[in-house]
Amino acid sequence: MKDYCGWRARIGLIYIASSTVMEPEFYAMAPDGVSVHSTRMHLPEASVEGLTTLMEADRVEEAAALLAKGPMDVITFGGTSATFLEGLGNDIKTIERIESVSGGISGSATSTAAVRALKALGVTKLCFVGPYISEVTERGRRFFGQSGFEMTGAHGMEVRGDLDINAISLEQTYAFAKARVEPECDGVFISCTGLRTVGAIEALEQDLGKPVVSAVQATFWDALRLAGVGDHVKGFGSLFEH
Repeated sequence: MKDYCGWRARIGLIYIASSTVMEPEFYAMAPDGVSVHSTRMHLPEASVEGLTTLMEADRVEEAAALLAKGPMDVITFGGTSATFLEGLGNDIKTIERIESVSGGISGSATSTAAVRALKALGVTKLCFVGPYISEVTERGRRFFGQSGFEMTGAHGMEVRGDLDINAISLEQTYAFAKARVEPECDGVFISCTGLRTVGAIEALEQDLGKPVVSAVQATFWDALRLAGVGDHVKGFGSLFEH
């Protein structure tokens, strides 16, 4: 017999209602005994206006409170642009909103996890890549610059619709990132939890000769760490060696 129901850790995920990428990529990376449980929030579109609407009112608190009934070992907000949109500290406010209703369960958020992951890998000169329209890409450049990284570039695919982002193939993600990484950077961040990434990280690291962190990968790595699971997950990049 084998127990699949989170006997080591239960990770609670707040995710975008129209997105379908993050959960299966979490499942792919999950060590034995780790389960993933999600609740969802509506994103009108991947624009500044749409992301602002997503985070209004008490939507984050409502989602976190539902997950806390599980209970979970950690609750993470699975959205990069939503947590970097307003600049430095916006991500921490999201975590505080989660923890205000979690009953003592630790919170995390994708942008916070990404910064932690990149610093764990010793990245100082960062190339930012994502699917976003230019105004969102620029917000990403600003957030990571404020977080202490020297930005060598920020590149977006100019995709606005969440379903359209979900439909971008792994091969397209790989090709876009590989073609735009500047030689002078010492690390790459692939933003957006609606973009398929984890299956391409090892190939990108081998081809670029640099550490590569993706939004989904970093979110899961940080959640495992907060939940006290120290496995070195194989096949998903150098981050899991830390």
